[in-house]
Amino acid sequence: MKAENKAYLGLHFAIFLWGFTAILGKLISYGEMLLVWHRMWITCASFLLIPGLIMAIRKIPARRAATFGGIGILVALHWVAFYGSIKYSNASLALSALATSSLFASILEPAITRTRFNFTDMLLGILVIVGIGMIFSVNEVYTKGLIWGIAAAFLAALFSTLNKKYLGEYEGKAVSFIELGTGFLFLTLIIPFTVEGLSAEMLVPGRQDFFLLILLAVGCTTLPYMLSLNALRYISAFKSNLAINLEPVYGILLAIAFLGESKDLNLTFYVGTSLILVAVFLKPALKFALRKLR
Repeated sequence: MKAENKAYLGLHFAIFLWGFTAILGKLISYGEMLLVWHRMWITCASFLLIPGLIMAIRKIPARRAATFGGIGILVALHWVAFYGSIKYSNASLALSALATSSLFASILEPAITRTRFNFTDMLLGILVIVGIGMIFSVNEVYTKGLIWGIAAAFLAALFSTLNKKYLGEYEGKAVSFIELGTGFLFLTLIIPFTVEGLSAEMLVPGRQDFFLLILLAVGCTTLPYMLSLNALRYISAFKSNLAINLEPVYGILLAIAFLGESKDLNLTFYVGTSLILVAVFLKPALKFALRKLR
C-alpha cells in the first residue's frame, strides 16, 4: 500500500477516534470543568512520551510561547463549553452545534489574518444559520446545551484561526503541549471558584471514570494527534480538511449507535444537521473547484 493511502486511512481512523470524544464525555460522571481538567493533565503526561518534545519546545521563543499559552486557555474554554453542551443536551446535538465552527471561521479568519472576506462563505453561513434554527426547534429542553455548543464552535474557530496565524514553522507537538499545559494550569486556578462543593475526593476519579478518562486523553487525543500529524506529511491540506469535516458525522452516528439518542431526535433535527454538514462539505469543494478554474 502506498504511503499516501496508509496516511489517509490513518487520518480517517484518527477522525473516527475523535468521534468518540462526545460519547465518552456523556459517559464520564464528572461535570465539564473537572472532566476537561483531567483530560488535559493526562494528555500532557502522555505527550511527554513523544520523542524530541523538550527539544522542540526549546526552539519556541518565550514571547511566542506566551501567545500559544493564551491560545491554550481558549482551547480549555472550548472543551469546557463542548462538554457542557453534551451534559445539558446530548452528544448528537452538541456535535451538530460544533459543526457551525466553519461559519465562525469564515468571519474570524479574514478579520484576524487580514485576508479578503469570502462571499461564498457568507452564503454557506446562511445555510448553516437555517440549519441551526431547525435544530433549536427540536426540543426546548436542549436550548441551553445548544447555546453551549455554539459557544464551543466559536471558540474552536477562534483558536484554530489564531494557531494558523502564529504556528509558522514550530513543531505541532511542542505547540500542542504548551497550549494544553497552559489550559490545564488555567483550569487549576479557576476550578476552586467554579466547581460547587469541591473536595480532594472529587479530584481522584473512580475506577470506571479513570479508565474512560485514559481512553479520552490517550485514545481520543494523543493517538489521533500523532496519526493526523503523520498524515499531513503525505496528503494535501484539501484532502485533510475534507476528511476532518466527517468528525461530526462519525460522532452523531456513534452517539446514535452507543447511546441510543435517535429516540430523542426527529426529522427536523436530521434535516437541520444535514444543512449544516452540506455547507461544511461545500466550502472546501467550492474552493477546490474555483482553484481548478483559474
